[in-house]
Amino acid sequence: MTDIYEFEGKTLCNTNSVLGEGPTYDPDSNTVWWFNILGKELHELRLATAEKKVHPLPVMASVLARIDAGRQLIATEEGLFVRDVASGNLTFYAALENDRPENRSNDGRTHPSGALWIGTMSKRAENQAGAIYHVAGGKVTKIFNGISIPNSICFSPDGTIGYYTDSRINRLMRVMVDPQTGLPIGEPIVLVDSMDEPGSIDGSVVDADGYIWNARWGAGVVDRYNPDGLRISRYKVPAVQPSCPAFISANADRLAVTTAWEGLDEDARSAQPSAGALLELGIEVKGVFDPIYVL
Repeated sequence: MTDIYEFEGKTLCNTNSVLGEGPTYDPDSNTVWWFNILGKELHELRLATAEKKVHPLPVMASVLARIDAGRQLIATEEGLFVRDVASGNLTFYAALENDRPENRSNDGRTHPSGALWIGTMSKRAENQAGAIYHVAGGKVTKIFNGISIPNSICFSPDGTIGYYTDSRINRLMRVMVDPQTGLPIGEPIVLVDSMDEPGSIDGSVVDADGYIWNARWGAGVVDRYNPDGLRISRYKVPAVQPSCPAFISANADRLAVTTAWEGLDEDARSAQPSAGALLELGIEVKGVFDPIYVL
């Protein structure tokens, strides 16, 4: 049985993104970073001071991985770039799909080994037009093909298990992973089948106990699953399209989630003013920080 909780959190940032995605927390600067993909923006929020900045980007981007205090790796519609934190300058790092200009990056996350998994999809969300790639040391390897909307890329704390979904199919997949390289070493299996439920499996993170926290797009909730795929709790949020959660704070004991107003008409947006905001659930969690990407 799933325990259901009403929203008791707050709005961390009410800058309403068309498609908020890819939240990442930097413990060194106590900063939350996330993207407005369709608006070509990178958002920055300093938690200690509530100072907010919006950094315009020349391309659509969706995933940020920390490299060190001064550099970030970001995934974009034109490949992977190293971003200088101080200046915002982008330096090309690696190509993803130079032969597919109709595609863009979507969900992704750094594996404990320091490798990155990054998904791509059609800008028009065409069926099976995307893939998931493994990136390490500048080498890009395709690991899963024929994916329409890649999401929920995350890993067990010890790096032995990887998760992902195609949100169009709505099955959360589980695959064994080499903890030293971040490469799959087995065939994916279905962990959660929610094809017949409202909403879609979107972005996910895994906490220190191996439980999966998933933003369910279209359902206005964040679900928590145990490692066996049993949904044990559901947390409502005041936006019907939550997109991805992230552990934040110096102890990784708070949970934030990005949201979106993409596709909502005026009535729907008026009914949910938090659509597109960065929200905090208002619960205590036992999270972990995203690993550093190793160049």
